[in-house]
Amino acid sequence: MPIIDGHNLVKTFGKVRALDGAELVVERGQVHGFLGPNGAGKSTTIRAILGQLTLDSGRLTVFDLDPRRDAVEIHANLAYVPGDVVLWPNLTGGECLDLLAGFHRRDGRSSENRERRDQLVKAFDLDLTKKARTYSKGNRQKVALVSALSMDVDLYIFDEPTSGLDPIMEQTFQRAIHDRVAEGATALLSSHVLDEVEALCSHVTILREGKTVSSGLLEDLRQSTTTTIVATFEDRQVAQAVVSDVTSRGATAEQVDDESGAHVTIKVGRSSLNDVTARVANQHPLSLVVRPPSLDELFLEHYRVDA
Repeated sequence: MPIIDGHNLVKTFGKVRALDGAELVVERGQVHGFLGPNGAGKSTTIRAILGQLTLDSGRLTVFDLDPRRDAVEIHANLAYVPGDVVLWPNLTGGECLDLLAGFHRRDGRSSENRERRDQLVKAFDLDLTKKARTYSKGNRQKVALVSALSMDVDLYIFDEPTSGLDPIMEQTFQRAIHDRVAEGATALLSSHVLDEVEALCSHVTILREGKTVSSGLLEDLRQSTTTTIVATFEDRQVAQAVVSDVTSRGATAEQVDDESGAHVTIKVGRSSLNDVTARVANQHPLSLVVRPPSLDELFLEHYRVDA
């Protein structure tokens, strides 16, 4: 049974159709990337998962429970971090963590792992003695991340979790996620930082205007898009012949010449990749690089709006 199981999700706000048949299925043990620009429906979907709104139609379960009717039971096994954290200004960071842990109880006891909490506080370099009103956005985000990742829960939901964090702290967050998933947890990560999603996620769902336009294993999605071949030739006429050859086989190619040689960039589908690569290599380029599509390219290809 998927931990999150959403099908044909529809939600309107007045004349705005925020979700228009969206699909989202997150299996146990996944780190699942949730992609799409502002207005695609990601936050609305997350709010529905958290039980904060009622869908117009569709089927959505979390732990095979109804997010609205069974919200208390679901939230006992779920930790959530928003992209813009608000804390109690007159409390210290440590007091905020204690209060948040008190909200998250099972059988009358906090589900917080204090040893893990201490490790995370150190890893995130968080000063718990300062008042929350003195915290920067990044430090407020650290408090929420430490609080969530200290919890012994099965599902973590992150909505732009590293907003305000520097690159070192982003890496700390990534290591913490890897540790929790290795222990059996599941995570849904909504982020505009595609490098972060690529580093963490095994599966990806892409939304466009409230609809799911692509979903599956990241590697499988890569196979459905184009691979880039970059070759440099000493002879410009040879490069021109390569461009003509590969374009006749359905690839796209462009040539740029400079003092170091003739540089050919080729975009080719999976079915023609081996043939095109061999043809380019047979022309003895000075250099040859075959690069699978990045998540940025995958996202843009699946989200391209027709002119």
